[in-house]
Amino acid sequence: MQLRLDRRQWLCTGLTGFAGLTASSLLPRNLLAAESDTLYNGIRLPSPWPPRISTIPETPTVPAYLTSPPKVIPIDVGRQLFVDDFLVAETSLKRTHHRPTYYEKNPVLSSGMVYSDGVWYDPQDKKFKMWYFTQGGTAYAVSKDGLTWEKPRLDVKPGTNLVQTSQRDSSTVWLDLRDKDPKKRFKMFRSASWPEKNSWCLWVHFSADGIHWSEPQPTGSCGDRSTVFYNPFCNVWVFSLRHGWGRPRRRRYWETKDHVIAGAQWGANSNPFMWCGSDKLDPPRKDYKVTPELYNLDCVAYESILLGLFTIWRGQFPERPKPNEVCVGYSRDGWSWTRPDRTGFLPTSETKGDWNYGNVQSAGGCCLVVGDRLYFYCSGRGAGNVTSLAILRRDGFVSMDAGDAEGTLTTRPITFRGKHSFVNLDAPAGELRVEVLDEDGRVIAPFNAENCMPVRCNKTSQIVRWRGADDLGRLAGKTVTVRFRLRNGKLYAFWISPEASGASHGYAAAGGPGFDKLTDTVGAGGE
Repeated sequence: MQLRLDRRQWLCTGLTGFAGLTASSLLPRNLLAAESDTLYNGIRLPSPWPPRISTIPETPTVPAYLTSPPKVIPIDVGRQLFVDDFLVAETSLKRTHHRPTYYEKNPVLSSGMVYSDGVWYDPQDKKFKMWYFTQGGTAYAVSKDGLTWEKPRLDVKPGTNLVQTSQRDSSTVWLDLRDKDPKKRFKMFRSASWPEKNSWCLWVHFSADGIHWSEPQPTGSCGDRSTVFYNPFCNVWVFSLRHGWGRPRRRRYWETKDHVIAGAQWGANSNPFMWCGSDKLDPPRKDYKVTPELYNLDCVAYESILLGLFTIWRGQFPERPKPNEVCVGYSRDGWSWTRPDRTGFLPTSETKGDWNYGNVQSAGGCCLVVGDRLYFYCSGRGAGNVTSLAILRRDGFVSMDAGDAEGTLTTRPITFRGKHSFVNLDAPAGELRVEVLDEDGRVIAPFNAENCMPVRCNKTSQIVRWRGADDLGRLAGKTVTVRFRLRNGKLYAFWISPEASGASHGYAAAGGPGFDKLTDTVGAGGE
């Protein structure tokens, strides 16, 4: 499979001679696995992996895990979201898609924009940290609360807050809490030209503090707007690569298990795989009538899903910056996507002079968990290059809703190892009751709706209890289904925690106050 060469030609050249690495450690997982892998959620990955497609279909393909879901779904990883029907056997509830609200004091940072780059919470020194694109290279800012940002004077270029002064287009900075080498705690993937190869690539840097970076080493060749993320569900680094240089803009896929340099040397014998793009469900603007394209895709593990922020290009005209906006998508296998809501999740403004009048782009790491809210940082170029903030309820992408009449939602067969039942619920004037059923659909006493203590609250983490039982521990390891009975409320998520704190053991995206690991091990015990 050849990458198309267009307005800037480049060569696909691999590098050799990485001492100490076996041949198999340099190969993508698809060339290693002879059998299908089973993921944390029961989904079996096909072989070969990644799937092979020659082009992006105009009509979106429904993921196989939705048409043929696992017979039993383990739910031990993270809060279980209703972004699709993966968990839903039947329901009379209404699914509602929600969008974040832009912070009233935007922009939070001027004279600089996240062009992916990265916004993370560093548990080591308990600070929010931002890397961003500005004149002269990549700069760095810090914050105590994620709202007010400071630009420290650093020694990389004395008197400035620059941490990297090399040429760049987009870039990704990743806080890697897994790496045992403290010198590689931060990883930077900088998109820039490679003059010796008449090409572009991602230049990889490492850093202990996110300020002082190692000398760069190149990946294989790629287009300019290329980014990287870590998928902990599959334990791989994924390169989200611009497809060539021409149109339409699409994404190619490459993964490597550990070696972000040696494992990213695609070349003459193995090119990145065609992955995803826009399709006919992406609506064109009524004024421009231009077929939308996928400009970029940033991803992160959030709770039990892979969250995707799709920057959708809707045209390019001289009277305004590109009216790009960020839409949202979800994946449960790391490859297939559902994008049920095609409107702007981080939208542009139609008012000239607004910070988001044009070219809204997402941040690497995608979002942070700050108490009961998610913080999404993004850039805009409507009034200079700035970075702004959008805020969403935790788990707040989708809710399953009921009105005055009681509605129900029954899950597919599930298993769990925990024992404390939790929900994210908005029903202060309504009521939720939960019951548990066996494999034959019979209610398991005492976990019936009558014994369930009615839940009436607006909380992102609320325990569910039954009279006659301390918890669900006696059902751990058994195949059951759960039925939610809801009136006048919105149900966002549920999970079964091993701890009474409600720790979900799901992924906390780019982190947040109280989290010292990749996952939520603290629950209500966080800051």
